[in-house]
Amino acid sequence: MPKCLHAISLFALLTAFFVPGTATAIDIASHAQHLQRLHLAAQKSLGDFYMYNSMEGDQRYARMIEQSRQTAREQLQKLANMQDVGAAHLHTQLQQQWQAYDQNLTTLMATLAKQGYTDLQPVADMAARNRQLLLTCQDLYEALRRSDAAAISEQSDNTRQLALLMQNIAVSYAARSAAVGASFSGDSSERPIEDLVDDFSARLASLRTLPDNNTDVDETLEGVTTKWRYIEKSLRNYNEKSVPFLVNKYADSIINGLLTVADLYAQAPMENARS
Repeated sequence: MPKCLHAISLFALLTAFFVPGTATAIDIASHAQHLQRLHLAAQKSLGDFYMYNSMEGDQRYARMIEQSRQTAREQLQKLANMQDVGAAHLHTQLQQQWQAYDQNLTTLMATLAKQGYTDLQPVADMAARNRQLLLTCQDLYEALRRSDAAAISEQSDNTRQLALLMQNIAVSYAARSAAVGASFSGDSSERPIEDLVDDFSARLASLRTLPDNNTDVDETLEGVTTKWRYIEKSLRNYNEKSVPFLVNKYADSIINGLLTVADLYAQAPMENARS
């Protein structure tokens, strides 16, 4: 499809989807959460595959792939209850993108198990499908924010975006460790990993200085920071010594901590919407 027609189709779909007054702030906040978790799980499944590849078919990563896929399916299903005009079409689009990627992933896992290696082109095709799915998730998330600026707090949004950045870093690192290259990370920006690390450090530091952070937020962010510092040097020196297992493990924990913080931030606006 020509780019202009694709853009027009996407605009028309999003316009139809967000008819004023058809979704409450609570609905929007819930949909945003599901979209972000779908985004994280879909990209994580790609990183899990690279770990499965670099660790020579270690079954723990096969199980992690399946867990990521199951999470993505569950989050996708939770988006099916949106009642706005155009929601069914959007859900179908996301389903189709997920199914195409998921089928690629199944095929490549079988190939890797049988041959012990995979050709680069099928991996590139899979990464491209993953990237398209992530872009659709992000576009819809931004449209959700525009539909009701008060439904998603700025702090919650910033924290979720930081979790996505951590996932991006982890997948980029895993791609390098699996010797497939940074362009296979699923990230459309293709920024150098050093830039991603600098960005994460700055945004995490900024998040910790917010004046309205409560004790639970402060304690969780302190734990996130400790884990980040543990892997930060390895991420910056990725060409010297590769430690994909360590980065993968700590990245998962950092992301979980950030999602906890995002949920804490989200509680206030949702409670206000109920009242």
